[in-house]
Amino acid sequence: MKTKNITDIREAANLLQKEEVVAFPTETVYGLGANARSDEAVAKIFAAKGRPSDNPLIVHIGALEQLETVASNIPDVAQTLIHHFWPGPLTIVLLKKEGLSDLVTAGLETVGVRMPSHPVALQLLKETQLPIAAPSANVSGRPSPTTGKHVAEDLNGKISGIVDGGPTGIGVESTVIDCTTAIPVILRPGGVTREQIEAVIGTVQFDGSFKNSKEAPKSPGMKYTHYAPNAPLTIVKGSQAFLQNLINEQRMKGNKVGVLTTEENLEAYEADVVLGCGKKVDILSIAQNLYGVLRSFNEYDVNLIYSESFIDLGLGLAVMNRLLKASGYRIIEE
Repeated sequence: MKTKNITDIREAANLLQKEEVVAFPTETVYGLGANARSDEAVAKIFAAKGRPSDNPLIVHIGALEQLETVASNIPDVAQTLIHHFWPGPLTIVLLKKEGLSDLVTAGLETVGVRMPSHPVALQLLKETQLPIAAPSANVSGRPSPTTGKHVAEDLNGKISGIVDGGPTGIGVESTVIDCTTAIPVILRPGGVTREQIEAVIGTVQFDGSFKNSKEAPKSPGMKYTHYAPNAPLTIVKGSQAFLQNLINEQRMKGNKVGVLTTEENLEAYEADVVLGCGKKVDILSIAQNLYGVLRSFNEYDVNLIYSESFIDLGLGLAVMNRLLKASGYRIIEE
């Protein structure tokens, strides 16, 4: 299969209506879309990504009236969140309605739904008039794509088309919140922060069970290693001197060492490859650049990567969540 670069939204919509898979930009990362009502179409997502079938997919809609076609018993708290954060990077887990492919929900009684704010994504969703299942448009386990080039690197020849809308805005996936419980539970931190959510609906819980691979995941990103570069990644919590000592030890052993840091600290380390991931004072810039930098390390053929730790408040919580997943929870503390 030859993957086509698509510039016409109508063409992309036609492919989706014909049970094909198409990558498209959202404000978070690029998604790999297919008709959420079709087993045949959704199966092509899993085949292209090499994604485990027990990992549920998020359903994307382009209009509020579509919500009641994919979800039922929508509580008031969900309606409040929708009013404040849709379109936007918030996925809401609700009870599913019959008609969706079981592959989308991994056999669960719930479904994650969101309405993206990216104009290309919204136009495409409105043109298809279908609920579109769309995980990130990358090979499973690799860093999520934030440009059309990233999608092509992973999926060229495996999908029907790529709608290239340029770099994405936020750079990490949507926040996922479960509204089927008495107190809503954040299953995955993302583009809408816990603080923003609690300002609207009051206290929510934060579920760390994504660390337990034995549980059936209710949300993408709660199971398996994600976002990983080719070389093993370790998060270092400590001083620059402590990190430099770790680098020196590995280089003495003959290893080629990469360091993920911020623009402010690019000159702080002596290593084989030092890459900056945004500015320390601007967590959004770190989120926007995170996946691209993780991919860049692959070009340098390093043996291992050390990453600085970042603040885990606000959007930083999502950044650290992704780094933890990318590292397989490998952490060295001073």
